[in-house]
Parts: sequence; structure tokens; C-alpha cells
Amino acid sequence: MDGGTIALFVGIAVAAGIFGGTLAGLLGVGGGIVIVPALYWALSLTDMNPGLMMQVAVGTSLASIIFTSASSSYGHWRKGAIDVALLKRWGPWILVGTILGGLIGGLVSGKVLIAVFVVVALAVALDMIFRTATPSDTPRSFSAPVWAASGLGAGAISAMMGIGGGTVCVPTLNFLGYDIRRAVGTSAAIGFVIGVPGAITYALTGLGQENLPPFSLGYVNLLSLVCLVPLTMTFARVGVRIAHAIPQRRLRLLFGLFLIATALNMARDLVFGG
Repeated sequence: MDGGTIALFVGIAVAAGIFGGTLAGLLGVGGGIVIVPALYWALSLTDMNPGLMMQVAVGTSLASIIFTSASSSYGHWRKGAIDVALLKRWGPWILVGTILGGLIGGLVSGKVLIAVFVVVALAVALDMIFRTATPSDTPRSFSAPVWAASGLGAGAISAMMGIGGGTVCVPTLNFLGYDIRRAVGTSAAIGFVIGVPGAITYALTGLGQENLPPFSLGYVNLLSLVCLVPLTMTFARVGVRIAHAIPQRRLRLLFGLFLIATALNMARDLVFGG
């Protein structure tokens, strides 16, 4: 990449860090739902292999989520919005699912990852917009196999999308009867469980690949990471304050509408891209 392209790449990473960090705290999504398409678009302006752009975007996003989720989780924990018992029940299965999803994501075509991103984001958006919220404050009871299967699925999908889990976990927990703010807070903590193994897996599976962007460790681009992390951590606190200050229904609608816009943009690239 030449100097101008690098400057543009950094500028896009900065914008994604601000917006992604705010969204992470607001919706418990780890910021990846913003960072992945932003980095993918930035990489499309370079001369790197198109088949690897999605892997780099996903791997870098997962690495940034480690720090974003830590900042966002702390803010939600101070407000009592993290369910520790749920983390103990669901976390190990999400961890296993993340490793499996990371291995798959590092090996398949980038178009497969884009398709997964689009389909899941649209499905979740429609669910969050049109489903009536559970009136009860008491979470529903499900057996251990159900928690295991949902955890494996959430971890695998999140690793293939480059997200912190909130896109999948927030609506899942809300469906199970958890208050939307508690679902957001707990999902922010789950982002850390997904980010660490996911980033390591993409870094390892990308080692030795040719024509990666400068300053890359496997599929994790360190230049983008340096730009993203300080901003996502700072603005995640802003998002937390907003999340606890607006009505639940408005929070659900905001989540859904943003996912639709992002998914349609990615779908356009999948259909008309090279």
C-alpha cells in the first residue's frame, strides 16, 4: 500500500473505532458489526487478494473486541447488568464454539464469511424489530443441552462474523426472558470470551499467507488494531451511559435498524463484488 492508501485505511479504522465503540457499549455487540464491514471496505481499496479481505477484517475485529468488551463490560458491571451465573453456564460452550468457528473461518472462502454475516444480521434485525418483548422479568428455564447447543452456535457464528457475540447473544437472551439491558450487559462480557480465542485462531491460521496488508500477524492487522483499540475502549463507556438512559423498545429498534443497513450493504458487495 502507498502512503495515501495507508492514510485512508487508518482514517477508516479511526471512524470505525469511534462508532464501533459507542455501539459496543450501547448494544453489547463488541463493535464488530461496524468494524468488519468498515475494514472490509478499506481493504477493498488496496491491491490485496480479495479472497482474504474478509478474513483480515474478521480477525482484526475479533482482536479489537478483546479490549472493547473489557471496557464495555466494566461499565455494565458497575450498573449491575451482568449475570455472572449465566456466564459460568454459557461461557465454556461459547469458547468451544468460537474456536471451531475461527478454524472454519480461516479456511473457507471470504464470500462464505460475507454470506454468514448478511444472513445472520438480517435474521437478528427482523427478530429484534418485530418480536414482542417478554413481559416477565423471570428468565425461562432450559436444559443443559439447550444451553450447550446455543452456546456452540453463538460462538461459531460470532467467530465467523468477527463480532463479540452481542448480535447473536442479545436477542437469544432476550428471547429466553432476560431484560434487554441485562442481556446487553452480559453479552458485552461474553465478547471477551469470544475475542481472545477468536483472534488467536485467525492469527495462527493466517500465518504464511502472502499479500496481506503491512503490519499483519496472520489475519490480524496490527496497524488497524492500534487505531481501533483506544477509540473503541473510550467510546464504549459513552455507549453504556446511553444504553441505561433510553427506553428498552427504542434500544431494540435501534439495534435492528442498524443491522439491516449493515447487512444490505454487505449483501450488495457479495452480489456485485468481484
